[in-house]
Amino acid sequence: MRTFGYAAPSPTTPLAPYEFERRALRSNDVAMEILYCGVCHSDLHTARNDWGWSYYPIVPGHEIVGRVVEVGAEVSKYNVGDYVAVGCMVDSCLECDQCHHGEEQLCREGNTGTYCGADRITGDKTQGGYSKHLVVREEFCLRMPEGLDPARAAPLLCAGITTYSPLRTWNVGPGSRVGVIGLGGLGHMAVKLAVGLGADVTVLSRSKNKEADALALGADRLLVSSDSGAMTRAASSFDVIIDTVPVKHDLDAYVPLLDIDGTLVIVGQVGPMQEFGTVPLLLGRRRIAGSPIGGIRETQEMLDFCAKKNILPDCEMIRIDEINYAYERMEKSDVRYRFVIDMASLTAPAT
Repeated sequence: MRTFGYAAPSPTTPLAPYEFERRALRSNDVAMEILYCGVCHSDLHTARNDWGWSYYPIVPGHEIVGRVVEVGAEVSKYNVGDYVAVGCMVDSCLECDQCHHGEEQLCREGNTGTYCGADRITGDKTQGGYSKHLVVREEFCLRMPEGLDPARAAPLLCAGITTYSPLRTWNVGPGSRVGVIGLGGLGHMAVKLAVGLGADVTVLSRSKNKEADALALGADRLLVSSDSGAMTRAASSFDVIIDTVPVKHDLDAYVPLLDIDGTLVIVGQVGPMQEFGTVPLLLGRRRIAGSPIGGIRETQEMLDFCAKKNILPDCEMIRIDEINYAYERMEKSDVRYRFVIDMASLTAPAT
């Protein structure tokens, strides 16, 4: 399938129009026309090769909502015209213990990323959702629930499931005390989802500047992390803290906020962290953990939960030709709280 989109030609070059070939449908494949694609910090990191594993040209985008345009002969779950979604992965072995548990993101052989991955059969490089079409294995295609606005739902496929999964893993519900560090794309979803699950939610921020935003999103309060007195008074007051900060930072101030057996879950930073002291961990039987996205079953659960609770990210819609400007603004944290590309703005290149 010949298609077109926007790709990063190199780590230092702006994204630009790009024509490329999607694979022909296999018997278990779904082909979709992409309607909306969220813009994730991972897209920016990949385009710039910040993590060292990018290839070029590369088409980012793994928060995808679209409409089915063709299905393979063995596809049974979807029909032409269905609204569907695809997140951060498009395949896994489906044979290991983790895949059998519905944890495809933890596949023993490694899941196949929507972009920056390799097709399990051909080895071809995968390309993401800043494009007109996508071909994906049926098992990794998600059903869009009725009542969930497709124009705003795309960021749920990464920011949503990245924060929902640890909330579910650590059994957050009514009576849970949840802290959220950072109020960006991930953080604002963590707040909304934790509130939806019935938790008491506190946003942790370096200043009071985001207090009104935190309360508007449903948080019960904002705790100023630079206020040593307030942090001391908040000791042992959280069961779970979701750390969404995407850069290297110090955890020493946050660990004592956990109650006994509490867990601080890192979902933002990929790479080195500053050294931290172990005394609060040892004396409080506290934990520092990491969490990636969730599996397909959990992601569908999250979409259905968001439809039921009317939980959607706060989005700013952009055209595809505004993507480089959007990246500039993301680097300055100048977005509330997620960009979404309206793919109707992507037109076929002139012949």
